[in-house]
Amino acid sequence: MVFKRLLGSLGVGGPTVDTVLDPGAARPGGALTGQVHLKGGDADFDIEHITLELVARVEAEHGEGESEGVVAFERFTVGGGFRLGAGRQHSVPFTVTLPWETPITELYGQGLGIVLGVRTELAVAGARDKGDLDQLNIAPLPAQEAILEALGQLGFGFKSADLEYGRIGGTNQQLPFYQEIELTPAPQYAHQVNEIEVTFLANPGGMDVVLEADKRGGFLSGGHDALTRFTVGHHDSRDWNAEVEGWIRQLVERRASHGSHGAYGHGDPYGGHGHGGHHGHGDHHGGHHGDHHRSGPGMGTVVAAGAAGLAVGVVGGMVAAEVVDEVGDFFEGDEEEEG
Repeated sequence: MVFKRLLGSLGVGGPTVDTVLDPGAARPGGALTGQVHLKGGDADFDIEHITLELVARVEAEHGEGESEGVVAFERFTVGGGFRLGAGRQHSVPFTVTLPWETPITELYGQGLGIVLGVRTELAVAGARDKGDLDQLNIAPLPAQEAILEALGQLGFGFKSADLEYGRIGGTNQQLPFYQEIELTPAPQYAHQVNEIEVTFLANPGGMDVVLEADKRGGFLSGGHDALTRFTVGHHDSRDWNAEVEGWIRQLVERRASHGSHGAYGHGDPYGGHGHGGHHGHGDHHGGHHGDHHRSGPGMGTVVAAGAAGLAVGVVGGMVAAEVVDEVGDFFEGDEEEEG
């Protein structure tokens, strides 16, 4: 989705900007590549800088309920310091590195309902204009995909995903918001929990996996630690079904032992594994390469279906339509605001 728009702050006859991202989804911590295409206006202009800004639609909880807003979470200067002649065309290729905590927007090509964008800012002769906005698609890291796939294999269903403004206590979270992937429980846990939330906090050395059962009040700052956290490597080879099932059992047992007070991790917030959160190393690492050939529906099928146990054809179409509408509203709304 690309918008070619006249720089409103420069008036009629100013240059235009058109940013084109390379095809395919990027990944957290990976490269985002593309080109910024400029076309000169009626006169020569000095291009001071070209900046890319990553933005996300984020929910915030407050005393009156929830609200949504657009949050910028990273900026990159990719060019500038040159004169753009009248009517001349100029392209600036770029390669930037995405933050490790960049939320994922899709799984196996199925949208999760998360809306991210890349906004291009052009500074010309002291005036700035955010004149181009493009949809940003992010696929999961291998470990994220493996964990979500295992959850699907274990019978958990995809419910929804969103971005929450705030911080998860007891973690090294870098961005001002975090992603929650909400799942319906597998049948064997349906009598114990109503919902499981999964949050991934990746970093260069690995990834924290934060789990919570039946969220009460959220992870927002205020001294509350994450209920259960586990640390994995980016390229760990594990029997992910057994690993993740062990995590869920610990989470459910802790919730049962603490009752409603367990929602904010009273006692040891990391399930007895220390503040490092390391779990599953040693015996869980090797000897299970066959798990790549598991049978049964995984989370990709569940996401396509929209919810566990419902027909893929019907609900999948509904979810896809809702995601398209949400993305369209986000970009159209930004275009009207900036235009």
